[in-house]
Amino acid sequence: MRAGKVGGAHHEGGDAAAHGRVDVSALVHTRTHHPEAIAEAAVRRARRPLVKENGRLMIVAADHPARGALGVGDRRLAMANRADLLERLCLALSRPGVDGVLGTADILDDLLLLGALDHKVVMGSMNRGGLQGATFELDDRFTGHRPEDIQRLGFDAGKLLLRIDYDDPGSLTTLESTARAIDDMAARRLPVFVEPFISGRTPQGRVRNDLSAEAVTRSIAIASGLGGSSAYTWLKVPVTDNPDDMAQVMETSTLPAVLLGGDIGDSPEDQDAAYEKWRGALQLPTVRGLVVGRSLLYPADGDVAAAVDTAVGLL
Repeated sequence: MRAGKVGGAHHEGGDAAAHGRVDVSALVHTRTHHPEAIAEAAVRRARRPLVKENGRLMIVAADHPARGALGVGDRRLAMANRADLLERLCLALSRPGVDGVLGTADILDDLLLLGALDHKVVMGSMNRGGLQGATFELDDRFTGHRPEDIQRLGFDAGKLLLRIDYDDPGSLTTLESTARAIDDMAARRLPVFVEPFISGRTPQGRVRNDLSAEAVTRSIAIASGLGGSSAYTWLKVPVTDNPDDMAQVMETSTLPAVLLGGDIGDSPEDQDAAYEKWRGALQLPTVRGLVVGRSLLYPADGDVAAAVDTAVGLL
């Protein structure tokens, strides 16, 4: 994918997005001389319901860089080239059946300027303070979109990460701040997607999410009970280590849920295996769709459109 020349980012960006070209100099010029163009683009954005008649959602995730998580497989800085990432996002958003995008302010602001968010679901990423590899990784502070930002910009939903370590007293603070964020979103009648994990540290100090059936069940039960109302809470859940366990795991809550993708490896075989895991879980009554990022934006064979189309086909 090569960046090409376009005119003013906030005027001709829609054409650039449609053709997969991103002119960084045009974006920087707009940000430098017309920063108000971002808010203006948000006001102009054509909106749609969160879910359409079929009740399904296909969301492309791109909030990893703000947590310092730039790697895909063994490519440690795969997501570090912003123009390349934006081009991949614009291509993914242009594919039939893709409902929207999840991102932090910097990425969503660029996509607004590029005109890529019309008639799309836009989800703001709320807590990115738990930087990958940091000693404070499990202290997921709310450093991204606030509920008032999501409301002000006319975005459609928020998403937050909830990792609970039973051996870390700080997890209680994380639980409380998560509950208050759910309250704030519900007060605005804005959906919030909660991504819960039971986590811990390896002997080497790395954070590891427990994907056993019991751990995922516990995480769903805990997340479902947070806040003073669950009316606007969705769950964003992983497929368990043994996909056959998912039917029983998803009986834990009546909240609507989407499956997360994660980093699934570097080979086409890994990609195919992930598709099969998603296919089975998508048949469960509470599972309404997919929120997938790196595995679709950076597929092993490099074909973003084909990877996205295959995922859409699973729905």
